[in-house]
Amino acid sequence: MWRTIQINEQSAEPLYHQIEVQLRALIVSGQLEEGALLPSIREFAQQLKCSVITIRRVYQDLEAQGLLRTKQGTGTFVAKVDASDRDRQRLVNVIQALEEAVAAARRVQCSDEELEQLFRDALRRHGD
Repeated sequence: MWRTIQINEQSAEPLYHQIEVQLRALIVSGQLEEGALLPSIREFAQQLKCSVITIRRVYQDLEAQGLLRTKQGTGTFVAKVDASDRDRQRLVNVIQALEEAVAAARRVQCSDEELEQLFRDALRRHGD
């Protein structure tokens, strides 16, 4: 499961944010179920080949968002996420992805019209 977290070292996005967004998505989507034990901070850092400080920040941020809970001496677990929190977090993930896409488009001087067309095209490709 941890192999699904992809780190892009060429990205301008901070490493902790890349990991946090993906871990949040796994929790919100239910791929990581309530009560699931996460690796220790040190173990997770080794698996992702990053610093302990990075993973500690990810865990603290997600705990502050109510998605993780830590029991001293036992570990870090996925918290219970009720339907309204799950919906809110799902929308937060989408908004973040859209913000990043718009920022990338602006960096290459995409006009509003081009961006709207690209979005419509993407909707068609991924439509039901």
